[in-house]
Amino acid sequence: MTVENKNQPSKNQLRRKDRAQDDAWIEEFLIYAPEGTLASVHDGKPYLVTRNFAYDEERQALYIHGAVKGRTFEHAQTDDLVCFTAYEMGRLLPAERAMNFSVEYRAVVLHGRTVLVTDPEEAKYGLQLIVDKYFPHLRAGEDYEPASDNDLKVTAVFRIDIESWSGKVKEAPDDFPGAFYFDES
Repeated sequence: MTVENKNQPSKNQLRRKDRAQDDAWIEEFLIYAPEGTLASVHDGKPYLVTRNFAYDEERQALYIHGAVKGRTFEHAQTDDLVCFTAYEMGRLLPAERAMNFSVEYRAVVLHGRTVLVTDPEEAKYGLQLIVDKYFPHLRAGEDYEPASDNDLKVTAVFRIDIESWSGKVKEAPDDFPGAFYFDES
């Protein structure tokens, strides 16, 4: 399955096409991006939550987890449409006019559908992807006990089946006048 390059006019069309990235870049970014924000709507009210996640290249899907009770769980039961973004900020870019101040960034925005994973093997697989991404130096069965069926009674695993995505990058030259990182201010 190929996720249509999320430069889909309806959801992911980019105004700045010169900053658009291809599918390979998007997949690589999703593999290493440290966190993302999940957006959903429930009873007409928007909801955002920051999540750790893992991208599954084969399924072209994201895995996230959370409590069996809670807003993410409730929202997935009533409206499975979601938007997810992962973002990385670079240097701040001052300018002569306030309206021209800017920032370097790398970002992916995707739209998809949330699926509550009910198959225990897939749920364990999704959890393991997340653990492997954030703790690659630790080994299941050696450094920690892998997820069990009992763990799945209190931990919900969700798969976000990606329907469209876009990736975007803004970078300035290394010698951009006055450029600095936020934590250097």
